[in-house]
Amino acid sequence: MNVSDELSTMTALHDNGRKSPLSILVALASYGTSNDRYLEQVIREYRSMPFDIDIVIVSNIDRKLAPGVECRVGLPNKNPWSLPFAHKKLFAERADKYDLFIYSEDDILITERQLRGFLEVTAVLRDDEVAGFIRMEKSSNGSVSYPDLHEEYHWDPASLRSRTKYTLANCTNEHAACYVLTQSQLGKAIKSGGFLVDPHEWKHDLLCSAATDPYIQCGFTKLIPISHLDDFTVHHLSNKYAGKVGVDEEEMHAQVGTMLRLAKDACAPVPLLNTETKLWRRMYSKDYYEPLNEEVLSMIPPDARTVLSVGCSSGATECWLAERGLRVVAVPLDPVVSGGVAERGVEMVFGDFHLAKEKLRNQRFDCLLFSNVLHLARDPVEVLSLFRDNMSMNSVMIIQAPNMLCVQEVWRRIRNPHRYRGLGSYNLSGAHFSSIGKVGDWCRRSGLRVDRTVGMLHRSAEFLRGLPAGFVKLFASPSFVSIVRRREVSDARSANSPLPLVDEGK
Repeated sequence: MNVSDELSTMTALHDNGRKSPLSILVALASYGTSNDRYLEQVIREYRSMPFDIDIVIVSNIDRKLAPGVECRVGLPNKNPWSLPFAHKKLFAERADKYDLFIYSEDDILITERQLRGFLEVTAVLRDDEVAGFIRMEKSSNGSVSYPDLHEEYHWDPASLRSRTKYTLANCTNEHAACYVLTQSQLGKAIKSGGFLVDPHEWKHDLLCSAATDPYIQCGFTKLIPISHLDDFTVHHLSNKYAGKVGVDEEEMHAQVGTMLRLAKDACAPVPLLNTETKLWRRMYSKDYYEPLNEEVLSMIPPDARTVLSVGCSSGATECWLAERGLRVVAVPLDPVVSGGVAERGVEMVFGDFHLAKEKLRNQRFDCLLFSNVLHLARDPVEVLSLFRDNMSMNSVMIIQAPNMLCVQEVWRRIRNPHRYRGLGSYNLSGAHFSSIGKVGDWCRRSGLRVDRTVGMLHRSAEFLRGLPAGFVKLFASPSFVSIVRRREVSDARSANSPLPLVDEGK
């Protein structure tokens, strides 16, 4: 039975006062007792619904929170964070007994409205698509924020699709601390071999992996109906990230509005590049919400009047420069995250590297910025070569990149080599190995030369800031900035000659 046929046998409405035959199994992961006040609220919410609902708490201790609520005690392994995986065996044991299966952490409030929305949209989805949710939180002053959009996590414009009245899209953060599957979807997940697995982590930590396996390991694509976002927004009752992580309500609505416009545009611009790596916990991915970096700003020549930023994210740096009277042109990661940048005086050039270069033909800039994008480009040398012609002989290029040869990273690779599997192969990791020497090599092969390189120290190494710039300081820096210029045509050095890579403080 496919999902559409399955849902046609269900009814989510009362019939002459009788309870709906829709049967639901809810598994709630709850460690300890600190979240009991949220757990009790969640249980009350499920109890208020007009469905046949069985609730099972998976916990490390016995719980008796409400009559009729079952408790399963035991961790899948000795790691406390493995607890969420305990629900999978429960679902497999009862896979043929319920119409819907809901897993969530003990502070996620799923309402009847969300379940009805799930049922309605599932009827028009393909068999490999699952409707998903996104979390929201409320701060003490009532403001709303969405913690699932942070760092490298973003809406993917390439995932936009329409299903009858719905516009759906993928958020690259699959984790919402919950999921809902129909009986047939659960059966497909189990049959895939990716559901009944030992506790594990890679893209997400243990806690999050249990809630994302249906999408990451079982062949489903998680889609959020952004045209009906409120029906698929669940409240994270603890509000633990409110005001700290994520985007605010205004920014979320702006991004979703842009996505909805793109869905209607047959000529919507393509993203610049793939910004998320395949490494452990998405190491070295591009941060879509990079803050203003004063060290990078300090390296822009004071007489620069025009700036080209390649790889603009949320635009903190670009907007700061535009507000100070510079002409700033940005090639953004995509038109969604940078939606508000143009309103603040930054000229936007959309498309991939080649298309952006074509649009910028014959334009020259005093300064070019590449902030943590070159190691993510399939061919960094080609990218640098493309934009070399946007420089005059007096222009500077500022390249910020991760320093994968810094002391901290080398030590981590020694201690946990499995976390770095694939690093060195772009196809396997989605990133190139990035170091001071490697960036220098990319520049040399592109007809550029590195004038100097400055390390950007981690806060744990701030005591080194007073030392003269040099190799010691650089190798303690997890990222660095290289100041680059065009190679003079009359430069007598061959393309294979070494170039100065380090500012020795002279």
